[in-house]
Amino acid sequence: MAVTEPVQATECRWQATAPEPAALSAVVVNYNAGAMLADCVGALLESRLPVEVIVVDNASDDDSLDTLVQRFDGTPRLRVIHRRDNGGFAVAVNRGLREARADWVAVVNPDCIVRPDTLGRLLDGGDTAGVGMVGGLLLNPDGTEQRGCRRHLPTPRNALARVLGLHRLFARRWDFNLTGTPLPAEPVPVGAISGALMLVRRSAWQAVGTLDEGYFLHCEDLDWCRRFREQGWGIRFVPDAVAIHHQGVCSRREPVRVLWYKHRGMVRYFRKFHGRGATLALVGAVIWARFLVAAGVRTGAVTKRRLRRRDADARR
Repeated sequence: MAVTEPVQATECRWQATAPEPAALSAVVVNYNAGAMLADCVGALLESRLPVEVIVVDNASDDDSLDTLVQRFDGTPRLRVIHRRDNGGFAVAVNRGLREARADWVAVVNPDCIVRPDTLGRLLDGGDTAGVGMVGGLLLNPDGTEQRGCRRHLPTPRNALARVLGLHRLFARRWDFNLTGTPLPAEPVPVGAISGALMLVRRSAWQAVGTLDEGYFLHCEDLDWCRRFREQGWGIRFVPDAVAIHHQGVCSRREPVRVLWYKHRGMVRYFRKFHGRGATLALVGAVIWARFLVAAGVRTGAVTKRRLRRRDADARR
């Protein structure tokens, strides 16, 4: 792929030739996804619908872009935008949205592998007036349903219930995740879907606005879903639009930092949509307490792995 003139001083772009017409656009935000990025793009390009793929790289320092370019050099339906700084997930998605040409745009994580019919089924699921966003069934690599691909919007009460474990006792009333409930037989309206795989209508996101760039990583998808619903756009879950999500590929090197961004995103979401009263203060305190516990557990696990590797090296 040839390097074209950068749109901004903070980025450079690769594009093989003039892009071919496409039924939809796909935006993939990459940050050190390794070989998984090329696998994700390959699956998108093998879709039964013609798809233009826009990869926005957030200043990766691994070999993910080199592997991608080597594998797909000369592919006219692939464009790569390499940002020289990491402004976060929302900033990168919004950059890709501005580049996209189709009426429907899929936001796809680089560790998400679609099937040849996934995007077509999502597109069919959105073929109803008033539907602005569509999500599919995300599976873990072991074939189980991944949490978060269909859910209600979180509230202070159900968020507290989940953090404190009360959702296990009152799952139907207090759990915003629908994982574990029977899968519907056809597309159904839901409160929110996962940002790992979401198809959005151009006229909808142009009316609602792009992702809130105040989030660095996590919860910007919930924010977007809420704003879509507040402005009257429907959100659908399509159970037969299936993808495998190898969750966490881009966060393995900095797990505690990613946890911090996730919990900061939760606090921002609740402050933005639920005010700053006493209940919200309690929610914020519980969220940060949960972060401290989770960070401690994650740090301990990382330390143990490093010690095992050191001991193994010493025995060689």
